[in-house]
Amino acid sequence: MTLQQLKYIVKVAEKGSINEAAKELFISQPSLSNAIKELEKELQFAIFIRNNRGVVLSNKGAEFLGYAQQVLTQAELLETKYITGPNTKHRFCASSQHYLFVANAFVELVKEYDSGEYDFTLNETTTYEVIEDVKTMYSEIGIIYLSNYNEAVIRKMLSENNLIFNELFCAKPHVFLSKDHPLAKKSIIDLEDLEDYPRISFNQGQHNSFYFSEEILSSIPVKKSIHVSDRAAVVNFIIGLKAYTFSSGIFPKYLHGEDIISVPINYDEKIQIGIIMHKDVVLSEIGKKFYDTLFNDVEKFNSL
Repeated sequence: MTLQQLKYIVKVAEKGSINEAAKELFISQPSLSNAIKELEKELQFAIFIRNNRGVVLSNKGAEFLGYAQQVLTQAELLETKYITGPNTKHRFCASSQHYLFVANAFVELVKEYDSGEYDFTLNETTTYEVIEDVKTMYSEIGIIYLSNYNEAVIRKMLSENNLIFNELFCAKPHVFLSKDHPLAKKSIIDLEDLEDYPRISFNQGQHNSFYFSEEILSSIPVKKSIHVSDRAAVVNFIIGLKAYTFSSGIFPKYLHGEDIISVPINYDEKIQIGIIMHKDVVLSEIGKKFYDTLFNDVEKFNSL
């Protein structure tokens, strides 16, 4: 197994096609195919499953890809430190449920590297995909939440995939509302107060279990519901449709301006928002900075 073979695997997985990957790697398609077959023979399992449209990763291949990406990242760090110097392009990827404070921390991180070259990714996605991204080491860090309802299931899943959860903060349930919403002046809201208004939640795709929901109290049936995949749409719907979404209530004024407010819910529940990481991975320098930025931002915003 060589670093070159690992680079080939990563590129083929990215393109979904051996032919397209060969073009970008400036090698012949047969040479690339042979290199992959040799590695698969050495590993004694198929990394890719071939089909009429190209290739897709096998289950073992997806796991192998995560480790390959981690090895290549570490190799690049060694080259940067001891061979090529500090001008190498910086790379980092994190995955998260849809949290504005995470996007804000990501902005702060990117600014630190603005003077050089970088390739950074913030993958706002479903709960299942956040866990998968960290499991396969596509992402160094993931951000999800636990509640009384989902904690046992999610922690079991994390343990089975060799992942750990570090709490960022714990909060009580709130709702985000428009400042002009009929319930906006209430100091605390009962669930019955929300019955006639649309509830917004993030679509979890094919893994649409209540345990994977991004919103607390998602198992409670409602008359009206709107499912979205775009975080920006949430604000528009809250303002335009007198809709609401459940939240932790953390720093809405700082991130939403004055149009959106947060009101506590009269319900005995908790929201633990935290960082998940792979037990076998040592965070890169960039990963450590993002980790620290998240914790520092939580402390800063909680003091406002």
